[in-house]
Amino acid sequence: MPQAAVLPAKPAAGSDFAPLLRQVRDQGLLERRRGWYARSIAVNLVALAATAAGIVLSGDSWRTVLLAVPAALFWARTAFVGHDSGHAQIAATRRTGRLIGLLHADLLLGMSYAWWNDKHNRHHANPNHVDKDPDVGVGALVWTQRQAAQRRGRAVRWLTRNQARLFFPMLLLEGISLKISSVRDLGRQSAAERRTEAALLALHVAGYAGLLLSSMSPGKAVVFALVHHALFGLHLGMVFAPNHKGMEMPGPGGERWGHLQRQVLTSRNVRGGAVTDWLMGGLNYQIEHHLFPNMPRPHLRLARPLVRAHCRASGLPYTETGIVDSYRQALHHMHDVGTPLRTG
Repeated sequence: MPQAAVLPAKPAAGSDFAPLLRQVRDQGLLERRRGWYARSIAVNLVALAATAAGIVLSGDSWRTVLLAVPAALFWARTAFVGHDSGHAQIAATRRTGRLIGLLHADLLLGMSYAWWNDKHNRHHANPNHVDKDPDVGVGALVWTQRQAAQRRGRAVRWLTRNQARLFFPMLLLEGISLKISSVRDLGRQSAAERRTEAALLALHVAGYAGLLLSSMSPGKAVVFALVHHALFGLHLGMVFAPNHKGMEMPGPGGERWGHLQRQVLTSRNVRGGAVTDWLMGGLNYQIEHHLFPNMPRPHLRLARPLVRAHCRASGLPYTETGIVDSYRQALHHMHDVGTPLRTG
């Protein structure tokens, strides 16, 4: 099981990233694609509006619950826009980027943009670092055998022993968990930020509840909301799970790594075509995204051959696999983590 990673045979110093950065810049891959994003955002907003219209037109029928499927799918596209905006991929100014993020995250999704950015930026700074990456901190799940060995309580230890088989079912709760975390984070934010985000989150709740309750009975509205959030959480979880789980997890020694090592050794790409790119919001090019977080989404696939060749020349492994195998590796890692509780 990956714990503290071992340096490669040919250590890649921080300066080894500079030639790759020059290549990427020379090919214009860091230049913004405002037109591409404008079209993508417009299409997604139309799709969301069409789904909402379908809910209204279908009315008080159990068939309306079927529309939770496209609603979850297009919510995930909305989340990808918020993600890209947080990385300054879309707009030239921070103010415009924040506005796009607030509208997509807080207003359309009911998820705090500031909370997500804070958490996600810490992840990018130290991916898979057992002490610094919030994505591998102790929560409902744990990511190292040391974390597992420190679990206390019969129910929690049972959960850890079985976390691999429970992982996908637990993702059904992730959509609701994101909203709970967003509300909790409001207390951390500055007064001005808190007022803005709280107002947008309240507008989201009012609009979402108003749409459902004006179209169907309260019982059907609750079922729709639960199915919608469950599918949304499952979709997002299936996008993020393959990216780092089961990859190197640096301890204190990993802090000496340069940018190239830190991002490449802890990330995994998922092979696929246009459908995979769309479903995963370009995050299947996780290595490229971590090396160049402000690179526009449509350029990630273009940077892939450059990054792969540079890693080969630098003696760094470039990990890439299919979607099914990526889940297999992630689940195998989660199962392995629980070994101390199954054998102790």
